[in-house]
Amino acid sequence: MQKMLAAFISRVLRRVAQKSARRVLVASRNSSNDATFEIEKCDLHLLEEGPPVTTVLTRAEGLKYYRMMLTVRRMELKADQLYKQKFIRGFCHLCDGQEACCVGLEAGINPSDHLITSYRAHGMCYTRGLSVRSILTELTGRRGGCAKGKGGSMHMYTKNFYGGNGIVGAQGPLAEAFNMAALWKLPCVFICENNLYAMGTSAERAAASTDYYKRGNFIPGLKVDGMDVLCVREATKFAADYCRSGKGPILMELQTYRYHGHSMSDPGVSYRTREEIQEVRSKRDPIMILQDRMVNSKLATVEELKEIGTEVKKEIDDAAQFATSDPEPRLEELGHHVYSGDSSFEVRGANPWIKFKSVS
Repeated sequence: MQKMLAAFISRVLRRVAQKSARRVLVASRNSSNDATFEIEKCDLHLLEEGPPVTTVLTRAEGLKYYRMMLTVRRMELKADQLYKQKFIRGFCHLCDGQEACCVGLEAGINPSDHLITSYRAHGMCYTRGLSVRSILTELTGRRGGCAKGKGGSMHMYTKNFYGGNGIVGAQGPLAEAFNMAALWKLPCVFICENNLYAMGTSAERAAASTDYYKRGNFIPGLKVDGMDVLCVREATKFAADYCRSGKGPILMELQTYRYHGHSMSDPGVSYRTREEIQEVRSKRDPIMILQDRMVNSKLATVEELKEIGTEVKKEIDDAAQFATSDPEPRLEELGHHVYSGDSSFEVRGANPWIKFKSVS
């Protein structure tokens, strides 16, 4: 019996070791404070070559990405808490689990590039430069929010960022339709964050073909591991360079996963199991993947990453305190900021006798 038990334990340990080996692939380490990692090869559509399958990560980059992803994760968890406490009302779509997408995308483009997105955009708001305080305060509808408390979860904006669009699919025509972009060879990267589920239906049940990176038809496409920030970064660099070279648009499908339901009204477990969510958390969590890489390659210590976690927690808590105590916008500000840069004009309210002044 003891021999059988020992053999069983040995098999389990071997499997754990094999899974860990698949999860963290360190190709080399040198004295310049960086490490080279293997990343998953992208599937290609109408492309002869794609992004590289290895990439270099510096210590500074790793710490930056880790802090950003952890901030987005904890910001979304705090938003969940504030919603349940009724500080946040209306629609609220959380992106925890998808942090590698927003952080990797920002790492692969320039601050001067323009970004247009749909809802579930809190992470991209942060990576584009908005503070945690301004995002949470916008969610609670207060004056200190990034849209002065009038936009909420789906309507946040900053320089070169045209934030969460509340109409499903409407960000596509805003960014440029496929046909027009292809005809005019516009430098546009179309992105599908495929988190495997719609409001309550899996992609496999809703689509005869789940190869969304081929949906551009005449537009080249990439299927990218959206749970790996380095894979997203390199794919984004490749796509951006492709567009900048004058070749026209390109489509990227980022295969990712959301831990929350579609919105706060969706528990997210009626069309998928809790075991499925837990399996992704334990094996493919984007923050854990980066953490393991950094620790195993000696780019950072566990203690350093814990210290970052403590700092992030304080930042989130302080932002939440402000977001729940800041005053709400005054009613007379309802018509403000309709346009940017225009002179003041009157905006009609609910009836002809109610008028508001619009100030840019």
